[in-house]
Amino acid sequence: MCGVVGAIAQRNVVPILLEGLRRLEYRGYDSVGVAVVGEQGLARERSTERVAELAEQTRRVGLKGLTGIGHTRWATHGAPCERNAHPHFSHGLLSLVHNGIIENHQPLRERLAAQGYAFESDTDTEVMVHLIHSYYVTHHDLLRAVQQTLAELHGAYAIGVIAADNPDVMVCARHGSPLLLGLGIEENFFASDVSALLPVTQKVIYLEEGEIARLTLTEVQVFNQAGERVEPVVHVSEQSADVTELGEYRHYMQKEIHEQPRALADTLERVGNTIEPSLFGAEAPALFADINAVTIIACGTSYHAGLVAKYWLESLAGLPTSVEVASEYRYRDSVANPSALVVTISQSGETADTLAALKHAKALGHDKTLSICNVPESSLIRLSALRFLTHAGPEIGVASTKAFTTQLVALYLLTLALAKVRGRLSAEREADALADLKRLPGAVNALLALESGLEQWAEALATRQHALFLGRHTLFPIALEGALKLKEISYIHAEAYPAGELKHGPLALVDRDMPIIVCAPNDALFDKLASNMQEVRARNGELFVLSDAAVEAGPGQHVLALPAGMRDLNPLLYTIPLQLLAYHTAIRKGTDVDKPRNLAKSVTVE
Repeated sequence: MCGVVGAIAQRNVVPILLEGLRRLEYRGYDSVGVAVVGEQGLARERSTERVAELAEQTRRVGLKGLTGIGHTRWATHGAPCERNAHPHFSHGLLSLVHNGIIENHQPLRERLAAQGYAFESDTDTEVMVHLIHSYYVTHHDLLRAVQQTLAELHGAYAIGVIAADNPDVMVCARHGSPLLLGLGIEENFFASDVSALLPVTQKVIYLEEGEIARLTLTEVQVFNQAGERVEPVVHVSEQSADVTELGEYRHYMQKEIHEQPRALADTLERVGNTIEPSLFGAEAPALFADINAVTIIACGTSYHAGLVAKYWLESLAGLPTSVEVASEYRYRDSVANPSALVVTISQSGETADTLAALKHAKALGHDKTLSICNVPESSLIRLSALRFLTHAGPEIGVASTKAFTTQLVALYLLTLALAKVRGRLSAEREADALADLKRLPGAVNALLALESGLEQWAEALATRQHALFLGRHTLFPIALEGALKLKEISYIHAEAYPAGELKHGPLALVDRDMPIIVCAPNDALFDKLASNMQEVRARNGELFVLSDAAVEAGPGQHVLALPAGMRDLNPLLYTIPLQLLAYHTAIRKGTDVDKPRNLAKSVTVE
């Protein structure tokens, strides 16, 4: 969601902050701002436009400084307007940026107002900067003032603070929201995402939960929640500064759709000639042998990946599997089963609901935990006993594409590993599965070649206000994913149903204005699905059919012939054309494909 960046250097930091914010745009935001300590004290520029417009503002006013902070805001408390944009000030002395939500902001606001503090915004964040100020003015120790303030806060935060009268110091802290430090030569940085710092450093420190850092030109000090100095681990990021560049593509989403053959190949690189449970960690063989069920916890697109895995796990591994929406799981009375494997899935590894759900599961006695994630140093990875990294590479577009397909591959490998441990994977079935996995990147590449046909479908869909997606078995969750992609980037209302449910309600919606997108693989349920399609045609519904079977096109029935299916891996194959269809429909509607309205890439608040 929101993004933060900070820099202290012997050069003007405004360009560093702006480039960092530009690289954080993918997270989603509705306002943006920077603040620096300059010759005249604190100065800031804020905007409800894009980072490019903010850069022009800073150029016009000549904003410069050697210490500064920046922020992209996704509104929670208060409307998206300039007065609510970060950074926030207190008495022209302190400035603060904040990711997260402060749950007890209202009583603190009332207390501070009674002390004479005037609030200029509707945000929970402004409470923090005034509270820090109330302590800072008594001793002018920025680290101590932040520590005193954080002891009073309830909620989640990643913050950065600077002071007009102490320009040689920055203080930052995290609790429940990600934050990392960047180490330079006589300059140091912080940010909510490593991509923001790649142009200036690849040496980073990932702050742990509850840690606070004090940064100067030459030193980085890290303290735990008890105020004790700790020695952090320095990592060297393997990402390059140009990894987030668009290259030849029009949008990041298009680039990431086309990166899927490589992403899948990279994810499968560790797989040899046999399926080994140790793919999921050295402790996996023993842990897998001791489970009797699987619980999958995720949100959004990752939840759809979990729904596909339920079919695989129950059919191939013979394990009862439940799939939970993370934000629901943690707030209901669930029946704990300490012998179940709890699998959490997240692209970023910082999804607040998923992290909280994992902590809830562990509190219930679930110690057999596995995380599937794309970010090696993420909070989710560090909380789990076992882990599988998807190696999708950075995903910038808000609508997840390559992260989803690599999650599916990880879940299929998990299914095969569990089936093997349980004696349910024959040598022949294992060989067939491995052969299909090796063919997968090439098969996805062939599907990308069908893009022009999907552009034609997009012409028709772009004029509609609603759409229905149908699928059966493992293709039902893919229909859900296709509907989600269409609605989140084109703003067309879309729903998905198991095709057999059509006559139990949704058929009432079908008429000549309702497009029906159907995933129709040539499998054991094809004849059943063909009957469902006839039900649509009998009501003058317009069908758009993706199939590797011999389906005839005709009036009211458009067909895109797909290459021959790949048994268990059909869900991955049918995902690609649905991603392309959503993308090209959004292009024709003129929406902001990479940054759809009201949405954020990394949902780090509840």
